[in-house]
Amino acid sequence: MAISSDFKKKLIIQFGHNEKNTGSSASQIAILTAEINSITNHVKNHKKDFSSKRGLYKKVQKRTRLLSYLQKHDIDQYRTIIKELKIRK
Repeated sequence: MAISSDFKKKLIIQFGHNEKNTGSSASQIAILTAEINSITNHVKNHKKDFSSKRGLYKKVQKRTRLLSYLQKHDIDQYRTIIKELKIRK
């Protein structure tokens, strides 16, 4: 259900442009998207796992807030992330 730390580092380097830039909106969105995809697969198999569903909803809302922030402040990066991560908005 959780993603590996190596995969997180790859996402941070790809979207944050170096491994120290973990706080950038782009890297946070990429990590949240990977976690959302992982939890979604879990919830499909375990339909009565309500605590995982709640965590999924919280992660989706956090990603939505980060995306709206990025859309207001850097529209070009927002469009790039939407395309690369294949996010519907």
